[in-house]
Amino acid sequence: MLRIVLGLGLLACASPAFAGSFDFVPAPQTDLNRIYRVDRITGEVSSCQYGLHESSVGVTLCFGPGEGAAAQPPAEYGLVASRHEREGGVFRVNYRTGEMSICYVFEEKVVCTPQTSPAPGMAPAAPAIGLATPGARGAGTSPQRP
Repeated sequence: MLRIVLGLGLLACASPAFAGSFDFVPAPQTDLNRIYRVDRITGEVSSCQYGLHESSVGVTLCFGPGEGAAAQPPAEYGLVASRHEREGGVFRVNYRTGEMSICYVFEEKVVCTPQTSPAPGMAPAAPAIGLATPGARGAGTSPQRP
């Protein structure tokens, strides 16, 4: 009997190690029933949503990882939704490095921008009016000096 009690005690202590390895976050878009899933260790992102299907209760439509959403170097990943009610994507964050990327569904796959973070001591950027494209900032120009 003592062995059983001790065994159950050890199992209870070890239970956090057996916790699920995924986090789930809904897309912030208020008229979209999509939820994103990230593997906490690999950073792989996928997504599912409800879809209508004739003569049934519906179907679960899932989108696997596409460009940038596949497994990343092992770390501690999570998902964060913005508070923007028209945003269909979420942020994938690396809690160890502070890097972030944006993930969203595109052509029936989840895609993510490259992981990035501001350089230490970098001043905050001015708000952008349009969408920035990679390499567009300062491309082909040098900073002007007073």
